[in-house]
This record gives sequence, structure tokens and C-alpha cells, in this order.
Amino acid sequence: MEKFGELLSYVSLGLLLFSLFAFVDSAFRREDAYRAADKQTKPFWLIILGLATAVNLFMGIFSFLPIIGLIATIVYIVDVRPALRQVSGGRGGGRRRGSSSDGPYGPFNGR
Repeated sequence: MEKFGELLSYVSLGLLLFSLFAFVDSAFRREDAYRAADKQTKPFWLIILGLATAVNLFMGIFSFLPIIGLIATIVYIVDVRPALRQVSGGRGGGRRRGSSSDGPYGPFNGR
């Protein structure tokens, strides 16, 4: 039983770090990127992810509130964050900035 408690403490720490990462990431995104990506506002996500982080910090894993926070964090990471990165031309997205004559398969030279 001791190993199970240790495992749960690692899971709880992982959830805390996951929600903290999402909160910090949402804090560093520009406000206009949220509007351009047609997602909820930046304060909305800061409140939701801040609550998720606080719940993971202060409540045990045996409550339903950390699960709700996990769902909100997953929605941000899977849906909102990629949209924000695409709108703002986020770093590490695999996209390179080209000239205005670049097409989807490389430069368009009119040949």
C-alpha cells in the first residue's frame, strides 16, 4: 500500500506541473491572439487554469475537482495552444517564415 501512495503522490505532482505549465503558457500569450484564434479570452483561460493549478496544489487526487482541472488543462493544451501558436506564428511550430511569394510547397517563381 505504501508504493501505491507514492505512485499517487507522483501522479498528483505531475498534474500540478502540467496545469502550472498550461497556466504559465497562457500568461505569456498575447491577448489579441486569443481573439484572432476565435477562442475564449485570455483572462478566462488564466482564471480557469489558475483554478486548476490551485486545486491541484491544495486538494488531494481523490476529489473530482482535480479531474475537472485536468480536463480544462487538456482542452487548453490540445485545442487552444495550437491555435494560438498558429495565429501568432509561434516558435517551434515547424513553420518557417518565407517571402510573400512562397506557396504551400516552396517558393513560387512563376515558372
